[in-house]
Amino acid sequence: MRDALGPQAVRARFQHLQRKFGVTALGGAAILSAISLWIVARVIAGTAMYLFAYGALLVFILSVMIAPRNLKLSGVREGLYPRGREGDRFDVTLSLEAKRRVTTFMLEERVPERLGRSVRVPVTKLAKGETLEYHYGLRCTRRGVYQVGPLVAVAQDPLGLFKRETVVAKPFELLVHPRVEVVSDRALTRAHEDPPIRPPVSRPWPSGMEFYGMREYKPGDDVRRIVWRASARTGKTMVWDAEQGITDRITIILDTDRTNHSRDGEDLSESFEAGVRAAASLAVRHLRDNYEVRVEVNGGPLQRPMRGIRAQTQILDALARIDTDREPLTKVIQRLLTNPQRDAHNVLITPRLGELEAAQLRLFLNTGVSVLVIALLWDEEDTHTMARAAALGCQVIGIHPGDDLKTALYQPGASVA
Repeated sequence: MRDALGPQAVRARFQHLQRKFGVTALGGAAILSAISLWIVARVIAGTAMYLFAYGALLVFILSVMIAPRNLKLSGVREGLYPRGREGDRFDVTLSLEAKRRVTTFMLEERVPERLGRSVRVPVTKLAKGETLEYHYGLRCTRRGVYQVGPLVAVAQDPLGLFKRETVVAKPFELLVHPRVEVVSDRALTRAHEDPPIRPPVSRPWPSGMEFYGMREYKPGDDVRRIVWRASARTGKTMVWDAEQGITDRITIILDTDRTNHSRDGEDLSESFEAGVRAAASLAVRHLRDNYEVRVEVNGGPLQRPMRGIRAQTQILDALARIDTDREPLTKVIQRLLTNPQRDAHNVLITPRLGELEAAQLRLFLNTGVSVLVIALLWDEEDTHTMARAAALGCQVIGIHPGDDLKTALYQPGASVA
């Protein structure tokens, strides 16, 4: 959330207070009228004004006393699931049952604005044991954590000055996962290995022992790997070389510093959402390949390292909850420098790579790791991020908000499931 309150936040705060105390707009006007009349009577010492003030206050108190309370209703939701994905639609059915006769109330399901409009169904009469069904739809337009509900029955006094709510169904938490696209990523070996590029189809250790070439014999090599025919032809002792599968760990670093991302609304950043979708797509890709994946953000690890396709739900849950913060990118790079994993392939997703961050990244590269930099290009004037990353010797990919990730993250020779 942004530090400053926008119009939507102010309106939401006002509605929360109104629901908490139960005073309607007309009831608030009645209270203000009573206070104004009392002040006028106090100033000019008018007895009639005192009577009008106390009369208005008495009417409001009577409205509070006669407002219906504790409506005997029970309700359930059907068709709403704990998790969804950007673009999904839920067709929800509300089922309401009366345990005794009730009349004249409003059935209200509070829905976040990004999912749709709140549902309000006027009900004039419901006999004991009678049921009511209502259908509405939700559209998951953006990832995040949303609270649907509570489902309440709102009843007010005949004058409309005061209302009471009866909770029919408790709030429901809905996690909307970021959109996941099919992407490719060729994990590199460590910089000091020869050759430095892994083969197009690369599997994690211990299955990653596929032959991909020959090299000259080095002291310590197994003599059973000597290729005698190639040695006789070249005049050098040649041995079979196999992909060792050392890069079975993937570290995805997502820059969450809000000062670097675009600001497209009160609490919306298209560049940050593009970064979250890229992180989610890469995490799911490598989990399906049975790599160990961990996601790091500026404030700390997003979750513990995970492996296997079953772990993708937990990572997507964490990415659905993530938000921008004030922590700088240098903090996460410094944390990785203190405990570098030299057998990990690192993916850095950031909209800005400054001079200080580039200097720290150079130290990180000097430990022998591989780094892929995904630059989130939302500011057309910032042309230094990709240039600095390329000068460091990193793989560099540029992504604009709204780009097709499958095309942007395509790397020739990498297999795509």
